[in-house]
Amino acid sequence: MRNFLLVAIAALSLTACRQNDSVAEADSNFDMHSASADYAECSKPVQTVSGNLTTMTWTSDKIWELDGIVNIPSGVTLTIEAGTFIKAKPSTNGAATGVLVVQKGGKLNANGTASAPVVFTSYNLLDCDSETTGAPGDFGGVVILGDAPTNTGTDTTIEGLSGSQYFYGGTNSSHNGGSLTYVRIEYGGFDIGINSGNEINGLTLGGVGSGTVLDHIQVSYGKDDAFEWFGGTVNASNLIAFAQDDDGFDFDNGYTGTVTNALALADYNSTHSLSGGSPDSNGIELDNNSGGTVTSLITHPVINNLTVIGAQNGTQGALYENGIHIRRRGSLTLNDALVTGYPTGIRVEGTGSALAPLNLSTIYAHGFTNATIGTPTIANVATGSPASVFFLTGNPFFNSGSWTIAPRSWNYNGVWTKYSGF
Repeated sequence: MRNFLLVAIAALSLTACRQNDSVAEADSNFDMHSASADYAECSKPVQTVSGNLTTMTWTSDKIWELDGIVNIPSGVTLTIEAGTFIKAKPSTNGAATGVLVVQKGGKLNANGTASAPVVFTSYNLLDCDSETTGAPGDFGGVVILGDAPTNTGTDTTIEGLSGSQYFYGGTNSSHNGGSLTYVRIEYGGFDIGINSGNEINGLTLGGVGSGTVLDHIQVSYGKDDAFEWFGGTVNASNLIAFAQDDDGFDFDNGYTGTVTNALALADYNSTHSLSGGSPDSNGIELDNNSGGTVTSLITHPVINNLTVIGAQNGTQGALYENGIHIRRRGSLTLNDALVTGYPTGIRVEGTGSALAPLNLSTIYAHGFTNATIGTPTIANVATGSPASVFFLTGNPFFNSGSWTIAPRSWNYNGVWTKYSGF
């Protein structure tokens, strides 16, 4: 039933900003709604932004709506306050919308707190309608571009976009694209064409340098990869890839930074990508480049304290491919890693591809069929169903009751995260 009081209240806010039309159908008793269906912030006024921004601050007293692709050009800084919610304006023509792009020379400072993260999420969780639910693709994604080194030159357009304004790469290893701390990106992703392979991820990083801060970031229920690096030198810490359609962490085009404390957590009820009709979702996918060619700069990240959790049994696990897939002449250095719940735990494929453990005794790998393929000899391996929990206590598999990955929890169970109710 239409709530006329709420419509009247919304109308009063139109002098400053536009309230979402769907609020007209909402129940005014916001505190009675399940948190899984709506955020309480849905009652805030909505401010729509589009095109190229100028230096500005997005405050937490509004919901910020991205109309199409919104750009932060060179020389411009966007600051987003802790506790701010951002959504996409729904597309009416099938074009990408809800995409925030930091172009070369621009900066994004989105610094939430443990109790008030910055949240990019579905418009269906901010419409004050308990009947609507979020879905992958409801929010476009966040893209940061810089002039740090890549192995594809300086005039490569980032995946998912088109035009020279979206070039990335250069020679500035210390490039600073801003700071993202305590940030959640939910229901992101956009495919330029059906199964085109040209998609926008939850968080895309193209030629981003070591002057950029990435810490405490969770990407959930994305339509493609949760995180993808295209070259660059940026370091990151405390990352969560949750219930993504494709890969949790994807490294390409000469990325050489360090990631510390990373979790890829599967939800078998999420959507799952396919390649040629076969499962194609990995905890980590790593290529030197798409052609697997030799370059002077090789994709070679270092990951410290990695946890990749798939499904508990082989039937559920068949929806996925590899816990870690290293291929096309890419290299990966691992230190303290646990991988479980995928058909193959760790796969190293092709000439020139390499796993370079700092200490083999700190790596644990389970696979329903193969614990490892093509890797150095790893002492801590297991195969079969159910998946091995190794030394984990509690229940590390998301779909099997109350979830915990102790003692590897770090900050993954903090109040800034969100796992239930999607």
